[in-house]
Amino acid sequence: MSKTGKKLIDAYKAFDREKRHALTDGVRMVKSSAKAKFDETIEIAMNLGVDPRHAGQNIRSAVSLPHGSGQTVRVAVFAKGDKAEEAKAAGADIVGAEELAEQVQKGEINFDRCIATPDMMGVVGRLGRVLGPRNLMPNPKLGTVTPLVGDAVKAAKGGQVQFRTERQGIVHARIGKASFSETALHENAVAFIDAIKALKPAESKGVYIQEITISSTQGIGVRIAPDGLEA
Repeated sequence: MSKTGKKLIDAYKAFDREKRHALTDGVRMVKSSAKAKFDETIEIAMNLGVDPRHAGQNIRSAVSLPHGSGQTVRVAVFAKGDKAEEAKAAGADIVGAEELAEQVQKGEINFDRCIATPDMMGVVGRLGRVLGPRNLMPNPKLGTVTPLVGDAVKAAKGGQVQFRTERQGIVHARIGKASFSETALHENAVAFIDAIKALKPAESKGVYIQEITISSTQGIGVRIAPDGLEA
């Protein structure tokens, strides 16, 4: 058994895996269990009472975390003229138009987030087969198809995380690093949870937020009690 596996088993022995904890306690437990030699990523996962097969229940959006995600995001922007200059001034890593599309078509994808001005979607739309499977296709719901490219770049660079419901109604995102303070992780988690609450589909019936879990890359996963979210 690897040292990592033994550490994880020992960590799970220290608490009841079935118990649901207050958010404050859960954050503290996950942070304290993240003892890898690298700065582990802290993630939140939520099981929602939705059926993503129905368009009206397929949640997809983005939220800016108050303390950032801890991830360095490389941003590409499809824009021309003044908008291209605006994107560069905001800190975009790659800015271009048709020439950028040619690079992407060749498989040269050196970015984590893709933004486009509305007038460039005719060009970007042809890249669906390349960008789509990588979840990089610009989308108005995510704020990545916008004339306000400067604001979009700053949001991406400043810790905005994107999310969407998966097959079983699960949505997840990174909310920071183990090196973050407990307060920062707690406030990031609350921001994400509040964003999900605000997006409850009208078609969703019954219990909307069914399960919440917070975990680290190589540490434990802690279940959070819905009635303990504000604790």
